[in-house]
Amino acid sequence: MAKQPAVVVGMGEMGSVFARALLRLGHPVYPVDRRTRMKALAKVVPEPKLVLIAVGENDLAAVLNKVPRAWRRRLVLLQNELLPDDYRPFENVTVISVWFEKKPGQDSKVIIPSPAHGPRAKLLRRALATLGIPVTVVERRRDMLFELVVKNLYILTSNIAGLRVGGTVGEMRDRHAGFMRDVANDVIRLQEALTGTRFNNDHLVAAMLRAFDGDPGHPCMGRSAPARLERALDHADRLEIYLPTLRAIAIEHAEPVVA
Repeated sequence: MAKQPAVVVGMGEMGSVFARALLRLGHPVYPVDRRTRMKALAKVVPEPKLVLIAVGENDLAAVLNKVPRAWRRRLVLLQNELLPDDYRPFENVTVISVWFEKKPGQDSKVIIPSPAHGPRAKLLRRALATLGIPVTVVERRRDMLFELVVKNLYILTSNIAGLRVGGTVGEMRDRHAGFMRDVANDVIRLQEALTGTRFNNDHLVAAMLRAFDGDPGHPCMGRSAPARLERALDHADRLEIYLPTLRAIAIEHAEPVVA
């Protein structure tokens, strides 16, 4: 008996990993790119097993606005900087905090197991297991919020601190622990303001450091680092909170004024 099809929106490196995993389980995969008319495809595939949104975080809101009504209770989200407000209008959303890398021409590199929560979390675990990628199913929504914030803490702390110190996450942990913690404390304060939730800073930082240990040679600063810093400070301004370490880093990297 044929299995239900799956829809993957965004067939970049990450989308291709999930598509291959679902195919290995026997689910036909319908890819969606910028030229695809989702409403027309929804008439052909009205009840997919899941609709995985694998676009970048900057494109997420626009894509969610275009998702056909028939697909809206079948969503799976995997973006960086993801928080519940990003998907609050939708029901039955499955989220996964991705802790593996996929670069062109290379196999997936696992850092730590990827936590997933929602009605399709177990399907994700089965699918990614076919590629040797471990997934931990998280039952409680509050626990998944913690996992999302840990991922955001890892990304924002390493990227933004990297603007000053460069190097790898292992080097930052070993050589710049005080500065790293100052950045992390600012990031946690921002995450608390964005989620309306209080967290234990020590628990979050410990979880971030476990991820550092999973790949200590991971570079701190990616291409998105300046944009992540700017976005963080825009949120801080909107929420009227002061993030002194992030603000100082932004001043260091401000474009000089030419007279």
